Amino acid sequence: MRSKESGKVRYAYGVATALLLGGSVFSLATGEAGAQVAQNGPGTTALAPRPGAPMSFADLVARLQPAVVNISTKQRVPVKAQQSDPFEEFFRRFDPNGQGSNDNSSGGGSQPRTREAGSLGSGFIISPDGYVVTNNHLIQGVTGTGTVDTVTITTTDRREYPAKIVGRDETSDLALLKIDGRNLPYVNWGDSTKARVGDWVIAIGDPYGVGSTVTAGIISALHRGITGVGAYDRYIQTDAAINMGNSGGPMFDLNGNVIGINSALISPTGASVGIGLAIPTELARPVIEALRKGQRPSRGYLGVSLQPVDEDLAPALGIAKDTGELVRAVVPGTPGARAGLQQGDVIVRVNGQAVTPDQTVSYLVANTQVGSRIPVEIIRGGKRATVTVQVTERPTEEALAKMSGGGTGDTATGPGGATTPQRALGLSLTPLTPQAARAANLPPTAQGVLITRVDGNSPAADKGLQQGDLIVSINNQPVSSPAQVVAAVDAARKAGRSSVLLLVKRGTAPEAFVGVDITNR
Repeated sequence: MRSKESGKVRYAYGVATALLLGGSVFSLATGEAGAQVAQNGPGTTALAPRPGAPMSFADLVARLQPAVVNISTKQRVPVKAQQSDPFEEFFRRFDPNGQGSNDNSSGGGSQPRTREAGSLGSGFIISPDGYVVTNNHLIQGVTGTGTVDTVTITTTDRREYPAKIVGRDETSDLALLKIDGRNLPYVNWGDSTKARVGDWVIAIGDPYGVGSTVTAGIISALHRGITGVGAYDRYIQTDAAINMGNSGGPMFDLNGNVIGINSALISPTGASVGIGLAIPTELARPVIEALRKGQRPSRGYLGVSLQPVDEDLAPALGIAKDTGELVRAVVPGTPGARAGLQQGDVIVRVNGQAVTPDQTVSYLVANTQVGSRIPVEIIRGGKRATVTVQVTERPTEEALAKMSGGGTGDTATGPGGATTPQRALGLSLTPLTPQAARAANLPPTAQGVLITRVDGNSPAADKGLQQGDLIVSINNQPVSSPAQVVAAVDAARKAGRSSVLLLVKRGTAPEAFVGVDITNR
């Protein structure tokens, strides 16, 4: 079952995103004595090269590199109990007071064993008094909650500073740190909205902890999505070498201004293959400014979960591919619910702006002023309509997790039963009973038709449908019996449809839409 869940994808082997633990450094500021000026400020030596490929980046790098720092962290984390050492077990038998063992992993009121974990990352100074920008994942706790115990910042002249965590934002993967200093070298923000594909960029960081490293390349793409969801799934892609260790470091344009924060890469090996990703400053700067003021970044919130209208769903919906986004669920009591948005609606415009793969609903709503009333244009049942939504403040990640509910929706073993399954779409189907719902790990309130078998050669199997999945509706019409499923598929064929739109629930995971081809079956 294909669906794109909200959440972060940061590192995985294969063609997936990879977290970058990075670092870089800074050296002594140069220039006349007195108040420190930005390393890339207008009063400094001209940084932009002549048009065309530059002969060298050396002058530019010499000005910028001192403002880029290395970030290292430490944290004590619990050690999971491992299989007991047989020798320790032997000694423990003859030492009832536990004196014969140094194992503190369990028992007897002893303290749990811990180990020291750490990370290396990059950051850059944005003010002469020592505010430093980096990625949140560098200073977040190893378990995914809280923060690390200590953060140390090292400059290019190898001076070390203890750093305070001023604020962090998990949604954007950004954090702001502070070190005590005066007249520190720093850099200014640039305007990422003016960046173009093909522009030269420079990345500075500490890949693999080898030390301050400079790489250069071009912008390969703008507004690159890697998860398919979320307001911050909108990266600058570059072929400048970005590796584990560059994370949190700056991406500069050739005017020496920061236009991105290096954050992720796509790689089959975990090393650079020329697809690096940076958070554009148009998204990062408002977050950092809010954190610097001690505020939580403000984002608009609609209260719906969405799916892109891809090549599988578009024929079933009777619309063109990439036309808006499909509402897979509406959270009760949220702005979307109050405005009358429904599961199965396709949102095509938000506040007059078209919804596209580059401008997702999440991005448009998140950047809408909280409290404003905006029109949202939808397609419902093949007809266009407009609803008015009053945007509210986006809840915290913890609150959103509670609203969405738990469960991974792992495949459940299909239940046995006396009912003879009926077939449609290459699926064996049976009515949902309380016993079947329990066997499939479905909630007691679930309604629909249960899949008991999937033909491995069917289009349904190609779309990932599995034994134990629940078909909730077909073409936005609820179904409660296999006969209704068969009738809905036949009706779609007679209407000339090439596919049907299934709403499917797997275990306790959220429902998702799946488009299944019906042309050959």
